[in-house]
Amino acid sequence: MSTISLTPLGFAQQEMAEVVDLYISNPEYCRAAGEYDPDRFPADQAEADLREEAAVDGAEVMLARDARGRSVGLLSLLDRHPTDGFPWIGLLLVHGRQHRQGIGSQLAEAVEERFRSRGHDGLRLAVLESTPAALDFWTSLGWREIARRPDVQHGRPCIVMHKPLT
Repeated sequence: MSTISLTPLGFAQQEMAEVVDLYISNPEYCRAAGEYDPDRFPADQAEADLREEAAVDGAEVMLARDARGRSVGLLSLLDRHPTDGFPWIGLLLVHGRQHRQGIGSQLAEAVEERFRSRGHDGLRLAVLESTPAALDFWTSLGWREIARRPDVQHGRPCIVMHKPLT
């Protein structure tokens, strides 16, 4: 497996072009999430949304790069959710050309280790009910369903998942 590095998104023009490419390479996710049309991707809106997300206290938006420096993923992490106190993965998006190559598992493992090393004993995320492949992915990595509820921002039906980090 290749080495993956996580770096904070700096919102430079080249990085945002890479982010747009990541989203466009995942049209099924874009359609399921309903936020962005992959055929007419709103780069300015995506940047504004990510800037807003990164501005939240304890939040990080990160680009994942392979050993050659190519962007292979986008992550949004929250150190402490205001309602349950757990860290959360808000987004883990792997470039479409990298699907089924172990990148998603490597990213999940890196995030788990990141929070484990900070003393957290569990991690949470929400999977859109309209993305069964995502549910299968997280379940295969040992995550378990703990609740079903709409997401706060858009009201989409979600499956809340938890993974112990101990």
